[in-house]
Amino acid sequence: MQDGEYSKTAMGTAFMRAYHAAHVHPPIFTDVFARRLLTEEEYQAGEERHLKAFHLFYPDLAAVCPDRAAALAGWMQNAGAPAIVLARARYAEDLLEQAVGEGVKQYVILGAGMDSFAWRRPDLMARLQVFEIDHPATLAHKLGRLRAAGLETPPNLHFLPVDFGRENLAGALRRVAYDPQALTFFSWLGVTYYLPREAIFTTWRAIAGMAPTGSGVVFDYLETGAFIPGKVAPRVAILLEIVSRVGEPMITGFDPAHLAADLARQGLRLQENLSPAAIQARFFQGRDDGYHACEQTDFAWAVVA
Repeated sequence: MQDGEYSKTAMGTAFMRAYHAAHVHPPIFTDVFARRLLTEEEYQAGEERHLKAFHLFYPDLAAVCPDRAAALAGWMQNAGAPAIVLARARYAEDLLEQAVGEGVKQYVILGAGMDSFAWRRPDLMARLQVFEIDHPATLAHKLGRLRAAGLETPPNLHFLPVDFGRENLAGALRRVAYDPQALTFFSWLGVTYYLPREAIFTTWRAIAGMAPTGSGVVFDYLETGAFIPGKVAPRVAILLEIVSRVGEPMITGFDPAHLAADLARQGLRLQENLSPAAIQARFFQGRDDGYHACEQTDFAWAVVA
């Protein structure tokens, strides 16, 4: 992502969530507000991009689709990105709901993008102080979309523009009503892929240093094999090529066998690491529509030790 530009992958995530809410039943994850945060032109452009990708990367499947709708559905079912986007959101909010029941009072959404939690989940929103953190350009773009959609900001929702090249997480949260004594749940979805390893460690250390014991963070990541020629899964190779083409390349992965140690060195204890097989069993088992977990992509939940 270039300076001054909002995240293209954030907009892509919004498109996938909007499409899924409108066309897939039963849904893996439901975001009925995502469509309202996209203009008609943006939504149509999203359709065109996905259709072109389907014909480029899955020409044999595309050739047997009778129409545009079938081709778009075929892409969504077979590409890796939609499966990741939908399942990780479901995983994070399932854990958040559990955490709120156990006393969590604050929810920090790192790299919030076009997320609509504050409007989708009034049941949880009423019990939390929520902080959306993102790059200034992406956050400004979102605020414009919210105004256009007529969505009012709840008083317990705090927007925090942060350029992590110039400011750290702890310093940023000191600018708002964040309570360092309150149990906090951090969501960090769709971000680790794009950051250098040390930047990821820095964020983990910041969470461990600024939140009380028992606070948690959920994140997703690529396995290191995804970056090794000959070992990368075909769907993941397509995903890597697509994000590179839009100027937001994925650069970092982790070895699941070493993740607990990586986290422990930053002050966090790994509670759960969902492998692709575990993600398949939890969120996709029994589906007959072609959606299935993406290879070499894991979801993790860690707590402040």
